[in-house]
Amino acid sequence: MTDAYDLRGKRVFVAGHRGMVGAALVRRLAAEDCELITVARDQVDLRNGEAVARWFADARPQAVFMSAAKVGGILANDAYPADFLYDNLAIATNVTHAAFQANVEKLLFLGSSCIYPKFAPQPIPEDALLTGALEPTNEWYAIAKIAGIKLAQAYRRQHGANFISAMPTNLYGPGDNFDLNTSHVAPALIRKAHEAKLAGAESFEIWGSGAARREFLHVDDCADALVLLMKSYNGYEHVNVGCGADVTIAELAQLVADAVGFKGAITRDTSKPDGAPRKLLDVTRLTALGWAPRIDLPAGLADAYRWYLENRA
Repeated sequence: MTDAYDLRGKRVFVAGHRGMVGAALVRRLAAEDCELITVARDQVDLRNGEAVARWFADARPQAVFMSAAKVGGILANDAYPADFLYDNLAIATNVTHAAFQANVEKLLFLGSSCIYPKFAPQPIPEDALLTGALEPTNEWYAIAKIAGIKLAQAYRRQHGANFISAMPTNLYGPGDNFDLNTSHVAPALIRKAHEAKLAGAESFEIWGSGAARREFLHVDDCADALVLLMKSYNGYEHVNVGCGADVTIAELAQLVADAVGFKGAITRDTSKPDGAPRKLLDVTRLTALGWAPRIDLPAGLADAYRWYLENRA
């Protein structure tokens, strides 16, 4: 279903504009003839339903990109399950309902590929959702994101709201979180490799066996795909957003070492979890709309490393 939605002249709200995806959306939307609306967390806490409803009633956005979320890697998800479940459920519920009450014309809810079963078929089609058990290390975040998808579908089914959902693969790039306790794998490896290089270390370490396979998409490519979906997709089912190719974590670590200029060894702590053995998205639905990524992984990692060097303080 591809009836066009014209962003020109529209008031467009990016929820979570200071996050990695939200900031990329702000950059991408600068090329559209629209009025961009944002609100800081200290002005409106998206976990507060009354505050969100008041803000929507006043701001009256016409289109919403719902990229706000509490995010983190394996360690953070495992350590703070209540926070990840509660915060993300509250954000999804409050923004979606407020958008409906304020007669928003179109909303795009942003999920995550961790919504899929741990042992989903590869590449993972959209209809694999809810067909098996989740990866235990991030099931709390995944459950909240699944609820967000279903909420968008429920408002579409019951009220005819034009609410859609997109499921990005592993994202990286400018604005990423490089804190080793809460980050995802790509920024964590960039920081490890950089610090090993500065220290003159002989090696840096990766978690697990290195055999797990992951797909990585530069956040600017993701933002471009999301804008295309806002403009061109109106379907009930969510849409996978990825590049259609994956690498092992060991291969990723070597690409990071190359980008950073680290010449030493890469060791493996096999006492740490691998997570799901593989997560590669089937992006047939997205590519059918004519979209393809522009930034390959080596160039993207070099870009992420440049951003880290300029902003690590």
